[in-house]
Amino acid sequence: MTKAKLLGLILTTLVAAVGVVLLAPPESTAQGCALCYQSAAASGPRMIQALRDGIFVLAIPSAFVCVAITWLTWRRRNLHNS
Repeated sequence: MTKAKLLGLILTTLVAAVGVVLLAPPESTAQGCALCYQSAAASGPRMIQALRDGIFVLAIPSAFVCVAITWLTWRRRNLHNS
């Protein structure tokens, strides 16, 4: 793969990611839930750390799935031409 193609791929991915973020509705960020906010704010520092760890643990499998699908798609992109 040439440098120009790689740069084009990176630029396309970046533009697509920015587009997805800008087009997402504000409700999808889930920061408008007053009950969740007050519950987390009223808990102690140990509970806040547990909440952060839980969010991190839940994000790991979805990140791996996205990377795996991208990798499989990349590997098989020219399979139909053979």
